[in-house]
Amino acid sequence: MRHRNLFDNPAQLLDHEFEQEKASALGRLGRALEQAIGALAAFDAEHAPLANAAAPERQARTKLLADASMALWHFVVQREACGLRDARQMMRDYRVPPDVMARMGAWPSPTMEPKMRRPR
Repeated sequence: MRHRNLFDNPAQLLDHEFEQEKASALGRLGRALEQAIGALAAFDAEHAPLANAAAPERQARTKLLADASMALWHFVVQREACGLRDARQMMRDYRVPPDVMARMGAWPSPTMEPKMRRPR
């Protein structure tokens, strides 16, 4: 009977649709974060510490780090849009590395190809 009540009130139906889309977006962004953190972890497992690494390896890790930090930023913003304000437990659950947390929300360097242009 609950669905019948939603269809009787268009405003409630619209609110319900918005909540469903928020939850769906949160799931997609969570999976993207897991993938980005996994790619960074796999790279780190395959390569020696970057102190002695060649420039292409350093650039590859920098790009993976930027991708993971941007994915984290998107996920945290969506969580907050859903009313989930405290991200500490989420950071532990997703095993977010400290260097990814430190760069969260930072715009990629100009040498990298940004997906969007920074406003002037």
